[in-house]
Amino acid sequence: MRVMTWNLQWRERDDWRARQPGIGSALEAVRPDVAGLQEVWATAETNQAALLAERLGMHAAFGAPSLPPPPRPPERPDQAGVEVGVAVLSRWPILEVRRRRLASRHRDEIVALAVVVGHPRGPLHVVACCIDWELEYAAQRLAQTRALAALVTDPSRDGPLPVLLTADLNAPPATPEVRALTDVMVDAWVAAGGASDGGHTLSSSNPLAPRAAWWLMHQRIDYVLARPGTPANLVVVQRAFVRAEPQDGLHPSDHYAVVADLRP
Repeated sequence: MRVMTWNLQWRERDDWRARQPGIGSALEAVRPDVAGLQEVWATAETNQAALLAERLGMHAAFGAPSLPPPPRPPERPDQAGVEVGVAVLSRWPILEVRRRRLASRHRDEIVALAVVVGHPRGPLHVVACCIDWELEYAAQRLAQTRALAALVTDPSRDGPLPVLLTADLNAPPATPEVRALTDVMVDAWVAAGGASDGGHTLSSSNPLAPRAAWWLMHQRIDYVLARPGTPANLVVVQRAFVRAEPQDGLHPSDHYAVVADLRP
């Protein structure tokens, strides 16, 4: 089972239309069975995940609000009325979709998207989210990752398949925020033999990377995490890699994607 996580940089830049084909091409090249997406834009008519699912022949679920909050008033006309959310793409049908609120004291609300996928071997639980990024909100991030840990370890999600978390955690692996999750889940990058400080998903080699977030640069802040559905079913990660190639000379996003091959 190939699992992918990727922050798509919504419509932050005015080149979002030019980047959209490259996002689709990268997904076609990777061919994930399940993909958790962050910074997914949505309008009253459609959303980015639905358009990608149509192109790829996949199923999609979308939930908002997420981060970053769209500027109010809009900075450009193509941001007017646009929401930012998170999404899950799946090769198999999506049976259930729930929005789980995460505490954010300085914002009205952000959500994690929890879906149940109809995998041939049973229900596959997948959570996609993006949490606060500001340097001064580490304590709030920790509260959010603790809430996510409780969500993914809920016994109602036990079963024959692993429980997956695909997330932009805006924190590197050694931080308390991430350790709150890796204490109860397997970090696919590390399990596949990657160095704990490798696999950078935000890098100055990407011209779109936000230089203002200097404390996150050259860090792995995007994760595929999994916990066994039951103690007898270990999570086995065969391979993990970062997808960083430009498409037709243009980087599709300011983040690089993380891809992991799991043996269910």
